[in-house]
Amino acid sequence: MGSDTDDGGMVVLPANYAACEDLEAIFGARGPARNCQCQRYKLQPRESFASFPIEERTHRLRRQVSCGQPKSESTSGLVANLDGEPGGWCAVEQRTAYAGLVRNCRVPWLDRAEDKADHTVWAVTCIFVRAEFRRRGVSQALVSAAVDFARQRGARALEGYPIITTDVLSEELHVGIRSVFAAAGFTEVSAPTLRRVVMRIDF
Repeated sequence: MGSDTDDGGMVVLPANYAACEDLEAIFGARGPARNCQCQRYKLQPRESFASFPIEERTHRLRRQVSCGQPKSESTSGLVANLDGEPGGWCAVEQRTAYAGLVRNCRVPWLDRAEDKADHTVWAVTCIFVRAEFRRRGVSQALVSAAVDFARQRGARALEGYPIITTDVLSEELHVGIRSVFAAAGFTEVSAPTLRRVVMRIDF
């Protein structure tokens, strides 16, 4: 499986080992996570959230992660289970797979000489934990597992683009916070905005 971790009743697995219903439970019935379905950076040119309904976003996420297909050789995320319940999600994949990140987001690229077409660099673009499982180390477990997940699949490096402070709107927290990445061995390589940093670990 490659990214299993077990810490006090917590297990982190590649998302294709999770049931589609587990993803539904994590993203919830309302709020920014349910609305996004982790498609923010997956939008193709000329696409917008208004151009296709949430049902299509949900369908795309399921296809991207191959949920419920443990024999699949591809997936794009990790799921954390606590005491047998789905508790958290982490999007981690080749950086080039996030078309919107490459095309529209300036945070990863500002003042950096990075090749946007380099598929050996992977990225963590989203970390989301269900409200009832927060403050139990789920984000930390997911980011730590993402390091192993990317390394084992041939990544040369893994990046994250977290916020510096938690004093922000809740919908911004999906990128994670700097301290979580630092604890997983990431190093800050740039600070493109007052609120965001680029964290990176090279293998």
